[in-house]
Amino acid sequence: MWNISFRMANIKTLTFNRKSMDILLKMRKICFSIAVLLFVLPVFGQADFFTQLADSAFTLTRQRVTYDPAYVQLSYPNGDVPANKGVCSDVVIRAYRKLGIDLQKEVHEDMKAHFDKYPKSWGLSRPDKNIDHRRVPNLMKFFSRHGTVKKMSLEATDYQPGDIVCWNLGGGITHIGIVSAKKSPDGKRNLIIHNIGAGQVLEDSLFAFKIIGHYAYSGKAM
Repeated sequence: MWNISFRMANIKTLTFNRKSMDILLKMRKICFSIAVLLFVLPVFGQADFFTQLADSAFTLTRQRVTYDPAYVQLSYPNGDVPANKGVCSDVVIRAYRKLGIDLQKEVHEDMKAHFDKYPKSWGLSRPDKNIDHRRVPNLMKFFSRHGTVKKMSLEATDYQPGDIVCWNLGGGITHIGIVSAKKSPDGKRNLIIHNIGAGQVLEDSLFAFKIIGHYAYSGKAM
């Protein structure tokens, strides 16, 4: 009788252990799945952001804009020049703003805290919220400080939708644009959304000038 009870106890213990092992294995699978999601979701989120940024920039090409580099007193934050005017940097500023990121505010706050880190090409002794974010060298410094500095190359595949590219046009003139999701006629390059004088346009101009900066910036949402 005692032997039978002992065997029954062993069977129950074995059954319990198997159930415990099953539960433990299921929990491990769940934990692994959660860990994978925590790793993968931010990657997809980043990719999705830059796709949205490229799309946001593309919508700007539907607006008629006259190239106008005039200094303008802006409201703050979220200040902008008149919608029918702008320069190359305004394309970038407006594209980000459509996604809730105000580069005027971000650049101004960073310059207030770290003015010594920014170019001194304009003889200023303090930040100017009306113009600082509209100057390409300042944007380059900001993106290098708070974004990802990407490889500069002549390989078209290195430039992905939503990337920021800067060029030297010669004569001390710098330029900036956003890589679009649209392809060149030969399918080899992503087209660029920029304003180099003819308004906010989509052009096959990635390698038209010397590239001096290549960045990715997902920003701080307002």
